[in-house]
Amino acid sequence: MDDRPIGMFDSGFGGLTVARALIDLLPGEDLVYFGDSSRYPYGPRPLEEVREFARQVTAELVDRHGVKLVVVACNTASAAALELLQFSFDVPLVGVINPGVRAALSATSNHRVGVIGTVGTIASGAYQRAVHSHRKPVQLTCAACPGFVEFVERGEADSDQVHVLAERLLDPVRRAGVDTLLLGCTHYPFLARTIGDVMGREVVLVSSAEETAFEVRNLLEETGLVRRSASKGTRRFVSSGDVGWFADVGRRLLGAEVVDVEAHRWG
Repeated sequence: MDDRPIGMFDSGFGGLTVARALIDLLPGEDLVYFGDSSRYPYGPRPLEEVREFARQVTAELVDRHGVKLVVVACNTASAAALELLQFSFDVPLVGVINPGVRAALSATSNHRVGVIGTVGTIASGAYQRAVHSHRKPVQLTCAACPGFVEFVERGEADSDQVHVLAERLLDPVRRAGVDTLLLGCTHYPFLARTIGDVMGREVVLVSSAEETAFEVRNLLEETGLVRRSASKGTRRFVSSGDVGWFADVGRRLLGAEVVDVEAHRWG
């Protein structure tokens, strides 16, 4: 048993979908969410810079907040830095890429799988490598979806404009005849209705957020790190940027759990 909190981070707000899934699945666990919003977004940055940012945030969660496990709740950071972080820190680390890939490969019937994500994530090849590592006869089609994140954070997930954008950006995976589409960005579950409308009801949408939460639960149980207390866990939110902005967007995306946001300033 281990009463230390679970730590998780993202460059901003997308990781709140993973936080939502964790809170729902593991309501008794304490949680510390770090949004590195002063350096948001990670997607367009060089991978070496993202690796250093991820190392700094993980060190902050481990050293200052004393977390027992870290969830890299950002596809870009998972792609760029997860292996490095696993070698650099003594706590377990979980990314969002492999859980989603495993679920997508299990869901497909026609062996045609699509992955959508930010430009940086798709260009990194992380999903392509993860799918290949399973050595299954799958035809993979990847598509970058620039602009999706901005629509989510402006609260326009159901607007006509995002629907028009989705029609254009999702065209490659539609034409590929996929029966399963992995949402390879933690913001994209907020667009699930629009994406589902464009792709059609016969296409299964897989959220890496929910699959990551299941992986965290399994890891806690296997390693004996489950919290002892049966009471409801606490939720702490930290932002390296504007805490008012983080609180406003966080409440809209996650809900009432975002009460206070602590400020962090990089030296």
